[in-house]
Amino acid sequence: MLSEVQDIFRDVLDNEDIILAYETYSDDIDEWDSLTHIQLVVAIEKHFHIKFTSKEITSWANVGEMLDCILNK
Repeated sequence: MLSEVQDIFRDVLDNEDIILAYETYSDDIDEWDSLTHIQLVVAIEKHFHIKFTSKEITSWANVGEMLDCILNK
């Protein structure tokens, strides 16, 4: 699943060099700001056919927590 999410990040942020790890934070990726975060969430929801609550979205500190939330869906 990390690889699928990484592909989404690369597509949304238009950067093929992005390599995600469970410990990746938004500060680690220059293009990942509050606006692109929303775009990432929407793209992930569409890809996995799931819907996140705003509480879930705001609770993520890093990619690992995002992936855990996807797995729980």
